[in-house]
Amino acid sequence: MGARKRNSAEKRKEAAKERYQAVLRNCPTSPRKMRLVTGLISGIEVNKALDILKFSSQEASRRLEKLLLSAIANWQAKNEGVRIEESNLYVKNVFVDGGRAMKRLQTAPQGRAYRIRKRSNHVTMVLDSLKKEGENTSK
Repeated sequence: MGARKRNSAEKRKEAAKERYQAVLRNCPTSPRKMRLVTGLISGIEVNKALDILKFSSQEASRRLEKLLLSAIANWQAKNEGVRIEESNLYVKNVFVDGGRAMKRLQTAPQGRAYRIRKRSNHVTMVLDSLKKEGENTSK
């Protein structure tokens, strides 16, 4: 591995230590339905987002609630001894990308068949904490 490639890999690893995220792969709902729910919680404080997801009637909200709890657990693993209430955690952004689509056939009139695409998606949720204005970072 070249020096330039090694340096960029080290920078990426350092940036990953400061990033708090959780990823959900191959979720069997369409990306469009998932984006409807992620739009509700993007940019909102974590406890409020959990309440929104808990009381939402859509199926995708159950999966996102579990993903948000996983992202919070990842944050706690990197910040031991810090309380969530004091850190002002919020959902920074949520990405929904298309996943694998299973292709199925449905019978149609006159001996034909229609193709059905059962879509799936990948969801990436990133958390961040709001810095208080009076907070001193150089301790």
